[in-house]
Amino acid sequence: MSFLTGSAFPTLVRRERASLKATLLAPVIALAIALTLNLALYVVMGRDPVAVTYAMLLEPFLSWASFSEVLLKMGPLLLIAQGLAIGFRAKVFNIGAEGQFILGAIFASAIPIWFPQATGQWIWPSMLISGAIGGALWAAITAFWRVRLNANEILVSLMLSLVAAQVLNYLLLGPWKDPAGFNFPQSVMFQYDAMIPIMIAGTRVNVSLILTLLLSVAAWIFIQRSFTGYKLQVGGLAPRAAGYAGFSEARAIWLSLLIGGFAAGLAGAAEVAGPIGQLQRSISTGYGYAAIIVAYLGGLHPIGIVISALFMAALYIGGDNAMVSADLPIAAVRVFQGSLLLAYLVAAAFVRYRLEWPRAAARSQP
Repeated sequence: MSFLTGSAFPTLVRRERASLKATLLAPVIALAIALTLNLALYVVMGRDPVAVTYAMLLEPFLSWASFSEVLLKMGPLLLIAQGLAIGFRAKVFNIGAEGQFILGAIFASAIPIWFPQATGQWIWPSMLISGAIGGALWAAITAFWRVRLNANEILVSLMLSLVAAQVLNYLLLGPWKDPAGFNFPQSVMFQYDAMIPIMIAGTRVNVSLILTLLLSVAAWIFIQRSFTGYKLQVGGLAPRAAGYAGFSEARAIWLSLLIGGFAAGLAGAAEVAGPIGQLQRSISTGYGYAAIIVAYLGGLHPIGIVISALFMAALYIGGDNAMVSADLPIAAVRVFQGSLLLAYLVAAAFVRYRLEWPRAAARSQP
């Protein structure tokens, strides 16, 4: 890379090899930076930073009741992030997981809403399958426009999330509205057999968490051990080399978006068939957007994503605690999430690149 003589600005130069130690330290450094910035923000807001830190980062782990809620939140975040990370590694940026999550919840809810008297243990597995299909079909719209018209998948998937929210509003304010629900925009409560069995007695944690962990293992095998996963990674790292080797870009786009939609739809189905037990307008809680942070904070690696999903889930529960005990506004919790992602992206950039100053570059030239 050439440099302009006399320029006072450094240039980012790609490292030949990223250090494993630096890669592992990047999320830790990002957390420290985000925490420092947000503690300063809490002081400016007139909040006690010690009380906020205790409520947000420690309290979720201090009792079994709180930690069980962390595990409950971890499920959808982990599932969606694993699906998105596969596409992100292939440089296919699915930002519409929130809409795919909503469509998964809608498809899953159709079974108990249309068949309220049905019984049997087949209902909740059918809901999960139906939800996963719904999420994949919604993602397929983005894949179609990306492949056929070269439309930007970021914009298409993001705007489809807004469409999905309106579809949900229409159903809950119209044909699927509970007539005995006191005019609230919600469906009827689902029957017992439409609920995913509880895994840990005395908590709301259900067996979908086991399914999520198994799918995380499957994601690791797919990325690290399968030829298809290898082709997706090559397509993301070296598109020209992938094309020269005969790897289909269109197939990579379809596969990446369908996997992401499948995972998000499955998470939506598990939400309505698990802790909620009905379709509500509040089903859209931002999981699809938070999972993007989870995926990148985990380094787009299946194992790292498990750890980052646990942390982000704790931040959700801790944020609720801080709003009650430390009078922290919900916006401050979202600022913490956003600043954490920004800090990680900066830290990750310095893992892959180094700053080179003009004078040093001039000395290195013969």
